[in-house]
Amino acid sequence: MASTTISSPTQTSDFRSSFFGKRSDVTLSCVPVTRIGFPKKTNIVCKESRIGKQPIEVPSNVTLVLDGQDIKVKGPLGELSLSLPREVKVEREESVLRVRKAMETRRANQMHGLFRTLTDNMVVGVSKGFEKKLQLIGVGYRAMLEGKDLVLNLGFSHPVRMTIPDGIKVKVEDNTRITVSGYDKSEIGQFAATVRKWRPPEPYKGKGVKYADEIVRRKEGKAGKKK
Repeated sequence: MASTTISSPTQTSDFRSSFFGKRSDVTLSCVPVTRIGFPKKTNIVCKESRIGKQPIEVPSNVTLVLDGQDIKVKGPLGELSLSLPREVKVEREESVLRVRKAMETRRANQMHGLFRTLTDNMVVGVSKGFEKKLQLIGVGYRAMLEGKDLVLNLGFSHPVRMTIPDGIKVKVEDNTRITVSGYDKSEIGQFAATVRKWRPPEPYKGKGVKYADEIVRRKEGKAGKKK
């Protein structure tokens, strides 16, 4: 058998030194690394809302009262009031009303356009009014007025009876067309949405209650068996 020679640790290190070369003492220096790609936070500059900066025309038949953050509007069709948040303020220039930001914050930028639209809806509502039109589609679907109630036949086992809120007028034409009108735009939209909720239009035959300008996307029914 061949004899096996075991080299000592000293011999092994000398062999590595002669093969790879002698090691030199290396000193590592710690250099602080600056953050790259993370800029310092800067103050957010909120641009003025394109809707909020538009002026509001006040007609001559509308009376407007400003009391701090409260606005009261009275016209030939009714009277409405609104409380503004502290982020916005209202200024009146003769027959023009302007809603401005009271501070430069992100929330003020959001409230600016919103409350300008709400204020404009009040002025237009008490002077001209709003309306929402609905249409009933389906065999046997019809609507009628009984006093202050709107009665709907929508294929249920019983008719649906809805009480018309104060300040809202409902007109029914040809038993299938409903017109909801009034001076408060939010109330009109809520009542029309409640009527539509009883039987939303389905996508196959289009049966149900839909808005007059609503487009119902139709689906294709089950295809016949392949021959």
